[in-house]
Amino acid sequence: MKITRIAAYQVDLPLHEGKYSWSGGKSVQVFDSTVVRVETDAGIVGHGEVCPLGPVYLPSYAAGARAGIQELAPQLIGQDPTRLGPLNRFMDAALKGHPYVKSAIDVACWDILGQHAGIPVVDLLGGRYGDDFVLYRAISQRSPQEMADNLAGYRAEGYKRFQLKVGSDVETDIARIQAVSKVLEPGDILVADANTGWLPHEAARVVRGVRDVDVYIEQPCLTYEQCMCIQRRTDHAFVMDECIDGIDTLLRCAADRSADVVNIKISKFGGLTKAKLARDLCVELGIAMTIEDTWGGDIVTAAISHLAHSTPTELLFTSTDFNSYVTRSIADGAPQRHNGRMAAPTTPGLGCTPKMDVLGDPVIDAK
Repeated sequence: MKITRIAAYQVDLPLHEGKYSWSGGKSVQVFDSTVVRVETDAGIVGHGEVCPLGPVYLPSYAAGARAGIQELAPQLIGQDPTRLGPLNRFMDAALKGHPYVKSAIDVACWDILGQHAGIPVVDLLGGRYGDDFVLYRAISQRSPQEMADNLAGYRAEGYKRFQLKVGSDVETDIARIQAVSKVLEPGDILVADANTGWLPHEAARVVRGVRDVDVYIEQPCLTYEQCMCIQRRTDHAFVMDECIDGIDTLLRCAADRSADVVNIKISKFGGLTKAKLARDLCVELGIAMTIEDTWGGDIVTAAISHLAHSTPTELLFTSTDFNSYVTRSIADGAPQRHNGRMAAPTTPGLGCTPKMDVLGDPVIDAK
């Protein structure tokens, strides 16, 4: 089988809440997503999606994804999309770095492989565990009381795991965590995610100020070393996210025992091929994981669902359903949450079909 065409589409994804805010005063109102379509000489078509969380979260941005795809796509014409190992090595040789650029192409090729084999991607990734898996809900940064109210509202939708966006001034963040902790119910899990927003001395004050709260602390500071310093001085369960950007840092984290949970974002690793490698390594090392991506719509959510559902239940800390945050659906058949949980599709490939009338005309078309 050979790739005959790669097209890319730009699509805006507005938020139900109007705005998503996190540390340092950063916020996004409309997510800029890119959908990739890979066509083959066998008539099988696969799709992937990449959606950075704006240009200020990780070293990635939406226009950069499309610029990289424009550079890479013509070189992939004639390649076999079902030979995922050679394909990824080819992409890495053709474009150094920029893993997020390659992510949607890699996911589209997994979609093709699943359709070619007649099985869902979750089975190619190892097979599903149980009937479904647990989701978390991110609580956008607002006043302490508003965030507590938001949590209660999301619990009514079935969520039991909550990621609280903190990372501003110490006193307000302590108040946020304290206010939200007061409305938790038995079985709820709370994560305070600073998204690198604290300096070490500020993070030290926060973990001391919430010493009596049962809360996970996520990515308090910018660097791995700063985070590890805070992890060493608290008995809170600890999550690493932004600084886990490859197998090398994952191995370092395991050797240092610097985190209880790590976040594996598909596009940060460069697609399902390398995210699966990271996932499988964590399984062997006994490290719990959140399986997710930077952001996205229906196609990203489908890719997340296949990787999450094929992760051993006891090691899947949580996952997410990004398509429920946005007002625009871009694909039919995408997985949907039910009572705070979700399941991977059972149809071949990713199991969802893009709505081409929503995507419009391609902004990149390589043949």
